[in-house]
Amino acid sequence: MEKQQLNQAYWNERWENRQMGWDIGYASTPIVEFMDGYENKDAAILIPGCGNAYEANYLLDQGFTNITLIDIAPKLVEDVRKRLEGKANIKVLLGDFFDHEGSYDLILEQTFFCAIDPTLRPAYISKSASLLNENGLLAGVLFNIHFQRPGPPFGGHEEEYHSAFEKSFELQIMEPCRNSIPERKGSELFIKLKKKDVQN
Repeated sequence: MEKQQLNQAYWNERWENRQMGWDIGYASTPIVEFMDGYENKDAAILIPGCGNAYEANYLLDQGFTNITLIDIAPKLVEDVRKRLEGKANIKVLLGDFFDHEGSYDLILEQTFFCAIDPTLRPAYISKSASLLNENGLLAGVLFNIHFQRPGPPFGGHEEEYHSAFEKSFELQIMEPCRNSIPERKGSELFIKLKKKDVQN
């Protein structure tokens, strides 16, 4: 898959044609369990590349009050807005994560990092750090496997993630995921990364 194909038209076509192999149909278990222990219900939360927003629905049900979703595919955003119409405490934005501006306490990562071309990963890391408030967290799951077929999804391994993320984040947790869904068992890392102090 060439980089130039991974644009808005590409992702919109995937949604229009229902080619959504990444869509598991429910909120990701690792994120559910992590958020069950996240106490600040008023935290500003961003979910980039939100997809069908199952995690956002779960957060709303748990009483979280400040959720922002962003996705680049117009068809997907239209569908999610309809599904969430009338629900307070959530914003659904059509846009490019790399152009987004805001301030968040928590960014949740679920199949967005693996969807972008690997050459954009340094930009993803720096952008995530810039969007986070002091002591903000980036948490979720990354693939800990290299796929044999061309991406997306694009894989990777823990060692390369360590060296990439540690420039901007304190790696509080980066370890094999113990509660992956069955289809992804043994192929994921759970991450909990704290934004480094800008003075560091």
